[in-house]
Amino acid sequence: MTGRNLLPVGITAILFGAGVVLAAEPAGTFQAGFAERDITPQIGMEVPGGYSKAYCREIHDPCKVRAAVFDDGKLRVALVSVDGGFVFRPEVQKARAEIQARCGIPPHAVLIGATHSHSSGPLGIVQPGEYDHASPEVRKLAYEKSSCADAGYLARVLEQTVAAVCEADKNRAAARAGVGKGLEDKVAFNRRLRMKGGQTYTHPGQGNPDTLDYAGPTDPEVGVLGAWNAEDKLIGCVVHFACHATTSPRGISANYIYYLEKAIRGFYGEHVIVVFLPGYSGDVTQVDNLSPHANPDGDRWAQIVGGRLGAEAVKTLLAMAAGPLVPLDAQSKVLEIPRRVPGKDRVQQSYKIAVDDSKPTDATTWAFAKEIVLLNALLEKSPKAEVEVQAIQVGPAVFLTSAGEMFCQYQLEQKRKSPFPITFCVSVANGFNGYVPTEEAFSSSGGGYETRLTSCSNLEIGAGEKIVAAGLELAGRLKPGEMPQRAKAPPFRQAWTYGNIPPEVD
Repeated sequence: MTGRNLLPVGITAILFGAGVVLAAEPAGTFQAGFAERDITPQIGMEVPGGYSKAYCREIHDPCKVRAAVFDDGKLRVALVSVDGGFVFRPEVQKARAEIQARCGIPPHAVLIGATHSHSSGPLGIVQPGEYDHASPEVRKLAYEKSSCADAGYLARVLEQTVAAVCEADKNRAAARAGVGKGLEDKVAFNRRLRMKGGQTYTHPGQGNPDTLDYAGPTDPEVGVLGAWNAEDKLIGCVVHFACHATTSPRGISANYIYYLEKAIRGFYGEHVIVVFLPGYSGDVTQVDNLSPHANPDGDRWAQIVGGRLGAEAVKTLLAMAAGPLVPLDAQSKVLEIPRRVPGKDRVQQSYKIAVDDSKPTDATTWAFAKEIVLLNALLEKSPKAEVEVQAIQVGPAVFLTSAGEMFCQYQLEQKRKSPFPITFCVSVANGFNGYVPTEEAFSSSGGGYETRLTSCSNLEIGAGEKIVAAGLELAGRLKPGEMPQRAKAPPFRQAWTYGNIPPEVD
């Protein structure tokens, strides 16, 4: 039976017209609850996504925290999406502790991910107090010349994240749910391309005669988890897709996630909560560098990406069999991964470029010199990064997380090796560690923007393999639940009497 034909527990329906009998599924203890909270920043606040400061001048659409809580009678798990570029580990830990104190969901069973919207509020990159230990020159580069989180906004997002989870927990009710996969292969493209010279460029530009082909894959799967109440009403869904949220409509926006939500709500109703969790898309955006056609403006681009994803999510929900998605489980581990260390000569040269304003240089050179100076200061107190890897199970589906912007190839590998029939690889979750390229990207034929060494993208070469392996290890400790199935057809009795005749030619 599909999600559109669910029946309350304990009822048997006989559909005489179709000649089908649907027997009620056995009652379970599965519950689901959803909620959302507004976190739209104020005009004048910083907008993330770059290595220098930019400011909000208008609001296009609201930014939100969206939460889903599931309960199988033994454990509750929470999936949370934040319309923001990042979530950082200290704030995640604070939120989890408060969630546990208020509604009892254990920290390891709470997944908090950023949608990685580049058109949202000031959640990073530089955190309050992060460089207080450094010299006055470095503090100036960090706090006055870099993209910074706003302490007041961080507190608000923390408060609303906790409130959304607690409300979703309070909203729990008997539900049936299902998981499925759709396909959307027209909106996401690998932004790294092979060049004739043997190197790889990020965004080499449309019409570049030296461009050969894409340097990496994409993943067209649209993962969907939907939950219906006893009245057969969709109450919420989780959508997963691997593509940077860089369509950036003019002004503050949830990015294409806004139009994804509009498409789903347009069919199922404004009450539906849409939790979006991005896939491993460190090298995937909506930009097709091989396209001969002009790119649309930001708002139109957001409509195209979000609208098509939303339409595919609706199609997947309509075809979905639903039942109790059990069991629930959660596993987590923290890896300590060394950071890459810039050479002393590079640090000295970068310091001269970034601090000595009397010697003008181009903006790109200055920005990445500044980043090397900040990284050098960061290494003084944090030579290794704490990288959490988490596995949250909802029946036959598992959510495997990475705090970094993993390359899409890692998602395909993790899905292929996962013991679960449905695997959602969630990027920028439970912390932020910048780009995590493949080892090949650091080879002589690699290169590109994602391999640049910065204050936030600096994990050692090979970090991606460690993260993938850790996620698979956690998934291996879990036992997949049964996929809900549509009801079987009744035993054959006879062919349709209107149609069981030979051709009538006269």
